[in-house]
This record gives sequence, C-alpha cells and structure tokens, in this order.
Amino acid sequence: MTGRSSAIQFTDQLFGHLSRAEQRQWAHAYVRGLLSTRGRKSIPRLATAASDSPTASQALHQFINESPWAWAPVCDQLQQWAEGRVQPNAWNIGSVVLPKRGDKSCGVHRRFIPRIGRTVNCQIGAAVLMSTDAGELPLRWSLLLPEPWDQGPRRERARVPQTVTTPAETHLLELIDMLVKCSRHEPVPVVIALDGYLDARRLIDGMNQRRLDFVLAIPDTFPLVPCASVGRAARGPVRTAARILGERPAEARIPAGRSGAVDVPNSLVQMPGAPAAEQPPQTFRLFAPSSVRQAGAGELWLTNMVHEPVEVLLRYTDRRTAFGETITLLERGFGLRDFEGRSFPGWHHHMTLVSAAFTYSRLALAD
Repeated sequence: MTGRSSAIQFTDQLFGHLSRAEQRQWAHAYVRGLLSTRGRKSIPRLATAASDSPTASQALHQFINESPWAWAPVCDQLQQWAEGRVQPNAWNIGSVVLPKRGDKSCGVHRRFIPRIGRTVNCQIGAAVLMSTDAGELPLRWSLLLPEPWDQGPRRERARVPQTVTTPAETHLLELIDMLVKCSRHEPVPVVIALDGYLDARRLIDGMNQRRLDFVLAIPDTFPLVPCASVGRAARGPVRTAARILGERPAEARIPAGRSGAVDVPNSLVQMPGAPAAEQPPQTFRLFAPSSVRQAGAGELWLTNMVHEPVEVLLRYTDRRTAFGETITLLERGFGLRDFEGRSFPGWHHHMTLVSAAFTYSRLALAD
C-alpha cells in the first residue's frame, strides 16, 4: 500500500480513542489488508497481507469479533476527516442486501427481495453515504433486526446492545442525528431509498421533527391527499401515491440532452390525518422520474422541498444510481460481503473498517 505513513496517520486519527496501542495496530492492519488484498477479504487473508506473525489471524479475529471497542467514535472521526477534504452535497441512504449461509449470523433471515425477484437468506443493512463532488463515501451503517432478533436468546448470543431497540426507524434517525451533529457544514438534504424495509411515515415524521430537508422513495400504495397549493389545507379524498400521479399530475418539462425534454409528473400533497391545529398544514411534493403510465411500477418520491425546481429534485433522486454503483465497488473491491462473524458488534466493526478503507482510497490515494 502506498502512502504508508499517511495511512498510519489516518488510522491513528480514526482509532485514537482506543487506549491500547495493539488495538490501533490491528485497526491499521485491517485497513491495509482491505486495500491490498486481492479477492476475498477473509481474516486469514487480511492477516497474511498485514503481518508475518503466525498469530496475526487470531489477533485480527479478536480485534473484529471479540474486542469491545466502540465504532461510533470511529465513524465520527471518519466523517470529520472526509469533510476536511470534500464538502457534502447530500446524505445518501439506501438498503444493502448481504446474502448469507446458515441462520447464525446476526440479523439473518429469509426475505423476498423485489429487485432480484426471489427470496434469499440474507442480512439487510442500511448504508449512509456522503454525496460529494468526488463521489459517494460510506460513513455509517445500521443492521436491520427482524423477529426473532429483536429479543430473546438469539439476540443475546449475537451480543446486540440493550440500547439497540426497535423500531428500526428510530435507529436510522439517530444515525442522521449523528451526521448532523458531527458535520462541520450546514445540514444538507437527506436522500432515502430503503426499498420498503422501513416505515416511510415514521421516517417522514422524524425528518419533519428535525426540520431537515429530505427526498424519500415511497411505495406506490402510500396514502396521500392532493392539494392545490402550499399551505392550503387539502380537502379531497385519500388516494394512493400512484393514483394521484396517474389521475391529475402537473408535468414539469426537464431538459434531457439530445432527446429534447421529458415530462416529470408531480403533485402537491399532504398527509392524511394531519392535525387540524397544524397551521399552515405541511405540504409535500410527490413526483416520479418516470412517465405517468410507468409511475405505478416505478419509483415514486416525496419531498418537503416544495419550492425547489423539479430539475433540482431529480439530481437528488439520481444519487440512487451512484449509491448502487458505490455498493458494487465495496462488494467487489473492499470485502463488503466477506464478514464471516456472527455478532452485532463484529458486523459493525467490519463495516466501519470497510468504510474507512474505501474513503481513504478515494480521498488520499487518489491525490
């Protein structure tokens, strides 16, 4: 790995809160192994790349799976290191499917995955990426814990902290709180596309309570009420999001290169059952990057940035493509899927170190 001294400085900054020098040593070794090891990033292979010691593999296993170090301070330091080099344009949050064998890994369950059209044995994670002019940078992770992982013996064996509670939406909103608190910049919009794994209404309410701008992918069946203008109470019947865009959309014409322009269906909407005392009522913009005819089968988006031009909103939804491309890079080159442990802390340790290696490669090794 090039830039050895700067890499050591990088990991020392991220892991400076660890009191033991050998922990910082193995953190650096793990990052170095992720950057230099070709193929599968198993702990034995990472250990071979990091050290000639016959006990290196055991030491790395201990550091990742057994050592009780806190990963949140590392994520804070990684965010501050990255923001010292590039400025965030948005927080890009999406789901990651991690296929697994067996039923012992924390959070593993069988689930139908719409994107691939079949049921798989997997873990579901939420990745928080920082969108920048230099690309997407992974900073924080959340592991979905469905039943029976939310309580009982399996939770205890996986060493899930008592502070990690359901609903999962609460944990994700807490991660967003950490992003805002840690950032050296003014809050930027949050782009969320979680493929229906979390409750959209809870996320919307949480973002509104935090007064954060957001663009959120919602199900076709999400209930809304169309309204005529911002701040004016909606009086019509409740409709599904897809039906609203199919029945009565406005259409914004957006330049589309050589093809001329495309029409983007959109409508001002409000939430059904909004408190009567809410003055003025909260208004959102519903829109679909695809055509009206395709809206029922494609992605629908909701935003509280009602005064932004639709063309600007599409720049945020386009971040989902960048999200997918970045996850593919993490899978192919940085060992995202290669964690073999079973514990909740071990999963977060691995994902945090993967994030560190990737971000370092993009912002330091690219210089």
